Amino acid sequence: MCCTPSLTHESEVGVAKGRPGPLGFYLASGWLLVCVFTAFFGDFFPLPKWDEYDYDNLGLPLFSDGHLLGTDYDGSDVLSGLVHGARTSLGISFTAVFIGSVIGGLLGIVAAYRRGWVDSVVTMYFNVSLAIPTIVLTLVMVALFATPNVDDPSSGWPRELVLIISLTLVIIPILGRLARGSALSWSGRDFVLVAESIGMKKRSILRTHIIPNVLPSMMSVAFLAAGVVIVIEGGLAILGVGANPGASWGSMLAKNRGELAITPHTTLVPAGVIGLTVMALNYFGDYFRLRIDDRESRI
Repeated sequence: MCCTPSLTHESEVGVAKGRPGPLGFYLASGWLLVCVFTAFFGDFFPLPKWDEYDYDNLGLPLFSDGHLLGTDYDGSDVLSGLVHGARTSLGISFTAVFIGSVIGGLLGIVAAYRRGWVDSVVTMYFNVSLAIPTIVLTLVMVALFATPNVDDPSSGWPRELVLIISLTLVIIPILGRLARGSALSWSGRDFVLVAESIGMKKRSILRTHIIPNVLPSMMSVAFLAAGVVIVIEGGLAILGVGANPGASWGSMLAKNRGELAITPHTTLVPAGVIGLTVMALNYFGDYFRLRIDDRESRI
């Protein structure tokens, strides 16, 4: 009797073919766990406040006394900025991707299974939404909702909330189209046709057969989308429409990019953190996609 290959054997074969193996999975998991732990419990670390300025220690280099990663030319601690930035950058990314996955996934699955005018309307919405550039949409939303009035500087929505809303609107059609295509594929499988032939309700078919099989493929793309959102937020920060100055990894880049020749660590360290996080998320996406392909090949 043929037995199912173990995870170790599959991973060794995967490494030989250039596919993700367990070492990379553990490294990516460890890095993301550190980032998430930092985001949740960073306030308990014995660090200066990220928005406090030590004017006696401006532009300190790496491994300075009392400032492990130095300070920028405003005197703010780089390590504290990274800790706080983890909360903002990961919060914006994961929230936008989660909400976009739920809304887009439901729309895509319903459109694929209901067909007819429902599918036409949802598909048109996806196509129109994808035609709007992300940067233009975010610029418009920030200008409309996050820009305070001259008479009332405290007016306007929080910048992070506007970013989450605008990026969610971008994620919905992307993951929605993926969910629709996957649902169309699964709705034509034999076990779904058998369930329909025996009179099983459509709601039950969606809940027991379609959604559980669509979710894994959406998860793999969601990890990739989370990394893309982090990069987009960094790009928007450089354009001046990202999170508040110094509040995220991207805004740290934007804040200190003019001091690259004098204090390069204030820009290179946040850039390195963004790069490692995006690489870890991309690895997770590739790893889950590989597992999904193996799973679907056995169904």
